Amino acid sequence: MTKLIFYDTLFKGTTAYSDLGEKIQNTHREGIGRLLIDIKKNRFQHLSVEKVVQGLSCGITDTGKYELLPDAFLLHEQNLRKEVLETVLKNAGIDEAWKWVINHKEIKYFVEELRGSQNTAEGELKQLVDYRNKAAHGSTDEILGTQELLDLGDFVEALCKSLADLVTYNIILRQIDRGLVREIGKITEWFKKPQAGVAKVQEVTLTVGGRVFLVLVNDELSYCYSPKIESIQLNDISHNQVEITSEAEVGLKFDRDARIGLTIYVTKSNQVD
Repeated sequence: MTKLIFYDTLFKGTTAYSDLGEKIQNTHREGIGRLLIDIKKNRFQHLSVEKVVQGLSCGITDTGKYELLPDAFLLHEQNLRKEVLETVLKNAGIDEAWKWVINHKEIKYFVEELRGSQNTAEGELKQLVDYRNKAAHGSTDEILGTQELLDLGDFVEALCKSLADLVTYNIILRQIDRGLVREIGKITEWFKKPQAGVAKVQEVTLTVGGRVFLVLVNDELSYCYSPKIESIQLNDISHNQVEITSEAEVGLKFDRDARIGLTIYVTKSNQVD
């Protein structure tokens, strides 16, 4: 599960090590120190002292291309229960991770529809960890049924999707600060059957086959994903590409479902100068 947190991807677009912020730099340096102490452990056999030191050295001296080793951030020994998972993500500069998780559409669907609200996301994660511990220590004579195993698999998939979207959302926030991503509008109407709707957008070039980011973050729901545009209509006429220079209503069909209220973001390559 932790392998889905790609720290170097999270800070892609950050040009200088000093731009990472004090929290990230401290966590990274402390992690590198611990790696050097424990470098001979089996779990670190894929690393060398040179590789561990090089990324930090390039970063603090601003020479060459620095690298953030995920291992430096993943030195926890505990199972990934809620609190540990939150700490791992906080060390990567992502706060309130569990709030995002429990509000994510995949987790809400699992808890409310598949479990009938008879358990919580935290309870599901705890149960998964408990099953894992019992199996690892050989202290169980219970064999889970097929359906329960499938349900656990569905929960793990939903949790991984929620964390992947959370990391993507934080990448978007960092790239907005650097001018690499920009908000261009919102979905104002949505029709589930054709997976199409109307969006008010401005100053953007949209192309069939291109991608946008759709985001919604509030106290009830967490959305963040990147659908492909399958068709575009402007003034009821289909286009392969449209260039919007002032606010306009555009019909958009995606390869994934969406909803009213989602904010649309695009990368710098889609922006109209």
